[in-house]
Amino acid sequence: MRIVQPPARPFFRRAVPLWIMMIGLITMLVLPAQSARANGFEPIRERAKFLSLVEGRALTHLGITLKVSRDGQIRGKAMGRRVSGEWSWTNGYFCRSLFWGAKRFPDNCQWVGQRGDVIRFQSDRGRGEYADLTIR
Repeated sequence: MRIVQPPARPFFRRAVPLWIMMIGLITMLVLPAQSARANGFEPIRERAKFLSLVEGRALTHLGITLKVSRDGQIRGKAMGRRVSGEWSWTNGYFCRSLFWGAKRFPDNCQWVGQRGDVIRFQSDRGRGEYADLTIR
């Protein structure tokens, strides 16, 4: 008796588990810190300047849409899950608490910079990882 195996599906047509896609997305968003302030990002040190850029607009990246409101709220979606949190401007840093679905991220104060329509948030007061979001 001969056993016939079904033909292998090409790699690009195989189902990719969601967790692998999430790791890829997070890796793209969170890059090594050493070059975070490079590439022409101008620091944003005042709350008023930050709000003038983001108020009433969305901050986006592949699969992510967030809104930061004047009253200290963060709302949006990332990878199909609800994002919520609060923020304040403290000593020149964007300090936030954040939930992604049921997952709570540690509170963090972040350095903020701007280059054109891109806002960079770098964790740990500018010493950690960063994410670039486009203002829409």
